[in-house]
Amino acid sequence: MNRRDLMTGMTVAGVALVLDETPKHPPAPPGPAASTGRAGGKHQVAPLPFEPAKLKGLSEKLLRSHHENNYGGAVKNLNKVEEELARVGKDTPGFLVGGLKERELTFTNSMILHEHYFGNLGGDGKASGAIEKALAREHGSFGRWEELFRATGTSLSGGSGWAILDFNLHTGELRTYWSGNHTQAVAFGMPLLVMDMYEHAYALDYGAAAAKYIDAFFQNLRWDEVNRRFERAQKAHAALKA
Repeated sequence: MNRRDLMTGMTVAGVALVLDETPKHPPAPPGPAASTGRAGGKHQVAPLPFEPAKLKGLSEKLLRSHHENNYGGAVKNLNKVEEELARVGKDTPGFLVGGLKERELTFTNSMILHEHYFGNLGGDGKASGAIEKALAREHGSFGRWEELFRATGTSLSGGSGWAILDFNLHTGELRTYWSGNHTQAVAFGMPLLVMDMYEHAYALDYGAAAAKYIDAFFQNLRWDEVNRRFERAQKAHAALKA
C-alpha cells in the first residue's frame, strides 16, 4: 500500500466513524429516530421518538396514522423488495430488476426521510445554537431562511414531496432543497431538517390548508436535534476535505 492509498483509507474510515451511529430509541425526550434494520429485508419500524399526544397543533391520531401507515408501510415494503432482490439472478428479466431497484430507492428514501422527520419533532420550536447562527449568516437573517423554507414547503402543498434543509457535503453549504416522490434528492447531502409535505402528513388535521400545518410543524421543532445533525455533518465534511 502506497502513501496515497493509506491516506485515502484513513479519510474514508474517518468519515465512516463520523457517520456511524448506533440507533437509539429512549423515552421522551428522545434521541433521533433511526432505522434499526440492515440490508436484506430486516429493517425494523422505529418507534415514535416523542409522546404524540403532547405535540401542539398535530393530533395524536394524525401522527400515529402517519407513523404506522406511511412510514411503517415504507419500511415493510422495503423489506419485501430486498427479499425479492435477493432472488435476482443472471436470467431475471431486466424490466423486473429495474422495477425492483426503482422501488428499493423509493422505499429506502421514504424510510430515511420519515425517520429524520419524526426525529426533528417533539421540541418547543425555539431555534438556537450553531445552526441558527449559520442559517442567519448564510441568508442575511434566520427569518429570511425560514421564509424560504416555508415557501419551499408551500410550493409542494396539494402534491407529493419534502422540504429539506441539507448540508451539502460537496460544497459545504447549507441549502434548502425541494424533493419529490422520495427520489429527487441532492446526491451528496446530509438532511438536517426534514418537513414532510405529502398530504398524509396534515390532511387529517387541516384538510388542504397546508400553511396551517407548516405553522404547527415549526411550533414543534427540536432544534437541539437539528444542531446535533449539523455538528455531525460538519465533522463529516472536514474528514472528506482532509
